[in-house]
Amino acid sequence: MNDQIDYSKWTAEDWKNYGEQMKAGNDFDVEKSEKQAIIIEIRAGTGGDEAGLFAADLYRMYSRYGQTKGWKERILDSNISSIGGYKEIVFELIGSGVYDELQNEGGVHRVQRIPKTEKQGRVHTSTATVAILLKPKKTEININPSDLRIDTYKASGAGGQYVNKTESAIRITHIPSGLVVTCSSERNQMQNKETAMALLSARLLRAKEESDLASLSEERREQIGWAKRSEKVRTYNYPQNRITDHRLEKSWHNLEKIMDGDLEPIVKSFKKQTN
Repeated sequence: MNDQIDYSKWTAEDWKNYGEQMKAGNDFDVEKSEKQAIIIEIRAGTGGDEAGLFAADLYRMYSRYGQTKGWKERILDSNISSIGGYKEIVFELIGSGVYDELQNEGGVHRVQRIPKTEKQGRVHTSTATVAILLKPKKTEININPSDLRIDTYKASGAGGQYVNKTESAIRITHIPSGLVVTCSSERNQMQNKETAMALLSARLLRAKEESDLASLSEERREQIGWAKRSEKVRTYNYPQNRITDHRLEKSWHNLEKIMDGDLEPIVKSFKKQTN
């Protein structure tokens, strides 16, 4: 089997896993070493500007964790707030085990801290919503071109300045479902269309999975760990230097380190629960 593996495509994380499993006397799991691709959507929730800053902090946390894993990152779309946070950011991570490690990050994340804009020193509570979409293979979702309405518009940057003078940004509406996706991260229309189609496919796949899961009994949904996107999953309490995951009912007291990209303790806790 090993002579069929293309080692040239392995990341540093693949080689690390390989070495650890060889030392343990285990056969290396080739399937787990294969690259996965996910799309992460982070949206500011309640809390105004502070929610946007928290969304930016979450993006930075996942981005830095991805860097430690050797994953590739690409921003697909973003909407920057007036004070430098994100009203919304959509990005792609590609690498070994990326979905396996981050699949439990979806849901409502809540932060409790004193905002930079707060002059009275009061602790505010804000939220941001995280969605983890497994990027589907081309054969998993079939989209009829006649079901799409595609619009173009000019991509604008900070301060309302146009990134370019051509209408390179793409907006795709999937008429049967009403789903709308946009992309303006690339410099040409074709690339933005391809990216928007990939995002639409991922959202349609998620909608299909949620529809299938909704038909199952409540007991079965609990067995497979199904959670609604509206569910509060984690609280980040800055005054107490504590992160609490409400599904695991577990807390960690190294908040700054985790927010700086050290998600390993949380990821490992979820792995222990499923093993």
